[in-house]
Amino acid sequence: MALVNKPKKGKRKIRDSGEREIMDSRKAKTKDPSKVKRAKSNGSLAALPADLRGPDTEWWYAFLSKHAELHKDAESGGSVPVPSDEEEAFRYFFRTSRRTFDYICSIVRDDLISRPPSGLINIEGRLLSVEKQVAIAMRRLASGDSQVSVGAAFGVGQSTVSQVTWRFIESMEERARHHLVWPDQERMEDIKARLEALSGLPNCCGAIDATHIIMTLPAVESSEDWCDPAKNYSMFLQGIVDDEMRFIDIVTGWPGSLPVSRLLKCSGFHKLCEAGKRLNGPVRVSGEDAEIREFIVGDMCYPLLPWLMTPYEAENLSAPMVNFNARQKTARMLGTRALARLKGSWRILHKVMWRPDKNKLPSIILVCCLLHNIILDCKDELLTGIQLPVHHDTGYKEENCKQENPSGKVMRETVTGHLPTFEAVLN
Repeated sequence: MALVNKPKKGKRKIRDSGEREIMDSRKAKTKDPSKVKRAKSNGSLAALPADLRGPDTEWWYAFLSKHAELHKDAESGGSVPVPSDEEEAFRYFFRTSRRTFDYICSIVRDDLISRPPSGLINIEGRLLSVEKQVAIAMRRLASGDSQVSVGAAFGVGQSTVSQVTWRFIESMEERARHHLVWPDQERMEDIKARLEALSGLPNCCGAIDATHIIMTLPAVESSEDWCDPAKNYSMFLQGIVDDEMRFIDIVTGWPGSLPVSRLLKCSGFHKLCEAGKRLNGPVRVSGEDAEIREFIVGDMCYPLLPWLMTPYEAENLSAPMVNFNARQKTARMLGTRALARLKGSWRILHKVMWRPDKNKLPSIILVCCLLHNIILDCKDELLTGIQLPVHHDTGYKEENCKQENPSGKVMRETVTGHLPTFEAVLN
């Protein structure tokens, strides 16, 4: 992810995976975590005796006890209860299994041990373990709760939550980047095959979508640059995902006031595609001997380009056009669902952020995308109901770009003519 400084109106940090050199996309292997023993009493969680716990589990049981103490009145008032199963409770609070959590700890351990911020002690006067620091940071990102609330649940102060979370983000941004890379050709061929099996689209490499990260700004920083069409102050996140809803390219740091089409054009991904350095793999040949190049799919807010297929928009569409739109939507919704899962898992991106540092916010967004991918790479599973039940960008009107590149129109017609009809598939 390259850092781009924009001179106009001060410096702005942009996180753009398209600006980085294409890297090998081998998945990281997880380490074998220690087993966590469980004890239940009448269906509720019970702490294990000290001699039965692993060396890094004490923080977890202290957290459970503190959370129950802080929220006993709220839970009796009808809010969603914490799962009684310990493994599910862990996922509820931190979004990952213990195995994946331990892997994340292994990524940042050296940084958190060798360069700890000053004053990281809890209220009992003991140094925070790496596991507890990671838990504090992940709980802050997962819940979106205030630093005061998160600190109270872990027995630390607001400033400690702030320091720990930022140290975690800095380390993840540096050491976990291999979890968000553009696929090499071998992996891309697998992605294209699975997307074709899902949607019928040949040579489709992924889906693109964008969402607003809403924030409040102090009066001195409030400007029309950051005021979006819904009258919110926001920052954009644009993501391209594969068939498993894994992010393979992102760009963030740009104001939410931009049209989505402009956001695309500002991205490194757009520059690489236009230069023939991305989506440049083997072509497919249609039944009429026309070439079908690699492409991604997007909604009407994006322009129709030779490498970006958008739906047909007109009255009285022909049957082949309707067929294309249906298949394009099947693939396109992967991007929409990925952003809904991202913002549902890491609620700091879904809630309104209170006066964030706009230079740090792109890093927070990037690390949430990395955590999203790590869950997939570790073959972990989210709890049911974590994904947002509605669209990831509620309150925003759908944009319509209406830009159609002539070569893009020809490409879309070629793909449309190549597709079998739904009736043919059913038979």
